Parts: sequence; structure tokens; C-alpha cells
Amino acid sequence: MPRLPARTAVTALAATALLIPLLAACGDDEEEKKDSGAQKSAKLTVLAAASLTDVFGTVKGAYEDSHPGTTLTFSFAGSQELAAQVRQGAPADAIVTADTKTMDGLKADTGTPSVIARNRLVIATREGNPDKVDDLKDLADPKLKVVLAAPEVPVGRYSRQVLDAQKIDVEPVSEEPNVRAVLSKVELGEADAGIVYKTDAETATDKVDAITVPDDQNAIAQYPAAIIKDGKNVAAAQTFVEWLSTPAAQKILQDAGFQKP
Repeated sequence: MPRLPARTAVTALAATALLIPLLAACGDDEEEKKDSGAQKSAKLTVLAAASLTDVFGTVKGAYEDSHPGTTLTFSFAGSQELAAQVRQGAPADAIVTADTKTMDGLKADTGTPSVIARNRLVIATREGNPDKVDDLKDLADPKLKVVLAAPEVPVGRYSRQVLDAQKIDVEPVSEEPNVRAVLSKVELGEADAGIVYKTDAETATDKVDAITVPDDQNAIAQYPAAIIKDGKNVAAAQTFVEWLSTPAAQKILQDAGFQKP
């Protein structure tokens, strides 16, 4: 085999030396792409207030479509139950409650919350409103079977606030663990009326009537969202929480009857 001239050999060695870092850099780029892809892939568990059950079904589809590789799983319950789960260390990445009081009690466990929506109360009656309930004071009728959420539940606390402000004494036939349980009692005819969120009544327009509570007698529910500090996917959870305030998410919430934050 013929020997290369000295100058040619030196040139070849120099070219090889330059090529090695380039190949290494390409390898690094590929690894970065892989790492980036891994970071974008996440399975998030979100604890959410029961009144978000229907709208978060739409949120799930929209978010997963716009964030390929991320899967959302929701666990719905009364906000007080969700808070208890967080304190007990239940595996979750984010939480959305139906009031700021409950979220404030989780400061040690969550990131900084942001309010993503608001809601208001209505009186839900049996379809056709056979008992002719017109306003809050009608709920004091002892012949009327009224159901409320328990006092520790956000909607139960709001309900008592508006009733107390109007000096209306209501003796509920039962106190439920969340707003959907109140709505269900009325839907099934086990109660004549109950106080629920406007958005919940709108999910059952074929089974209940919604009686408006005037603004000056109403209460406004706020829905704060926050990451859970001990969650396994903190970065991905933060991305989801921030997305809930985007125009796309806000349109979904407002189309479902929720008010702007």
C-alpha cells in the first residue's frame, strides 16, 4: 500500500480530529431530543371539586390534544375530601378546589394557587317546580324537603352564608358530602329543592329547574388551582395549571357556564 505524503497525512488527521467533536455533538443533540421528549410525556393525576366533573371531561380532551404525551386522570370529590387526601399523602400532581378557604389550608402542600373560574348559586327544584319555589325565603317552608351540602363543603358553606344573610332558617332533611350529591337528591325526587351551583343545575336541565338567586343575595364561588409539591410530575403539573388560565381553557369553562376568574 503506497504511503501518503507527510502533508496529506497531517491533513487527514486534522480532519478526523475535527469530525470527532461534530459526531459527539450530534449524539448530544439526539440525547437532548430524547430527554425533551421524555419530559413532555407525563401522566398527571388531578384532584378536582365535584362541580368540575362535566367540564373537566372537555378539558381533558382539549389538553391531551394540545399536549401529546400527557395523560390526565381526574379524581372528583368535595373540596374538603380532596384537601384531606392531600394531607394524607395521596399520589396526585395538582388540585382544584371550589373555594379559596380550603386551598389556603393547603399552603404547606401546594404551590401558589391561581383562580381559574367563578360560579354562583341557584335553587334546584324538581322538574316543573311543582312546589312553586320562587326565592330563598320559600326554602323555610317546613313542608318543603330541602337538602343542602354539609357545612364543611364549600357549596354548603356558601348556602348557609346566603341564607343567614337573609335571616332565613332552613332545616335540611339531609346534608350531603358534595354538590353533585345535593343535585342527585333533587333529581331523584328525594328532596323538593336544594342549593347548588349554577353550572351543576345546567347539567340536569331535563330533570331539575333552576331558580335564580339575585346578585345582591348570592355568593360567588372561586376555583383556585395549584400544583402539589410532592407530586411526581411537578413541571408538567405546573404547565397544566397555567394552561387553565389560557384563552382556550377559559372558553371551555365559560361555555359550561362558569364565570371569568
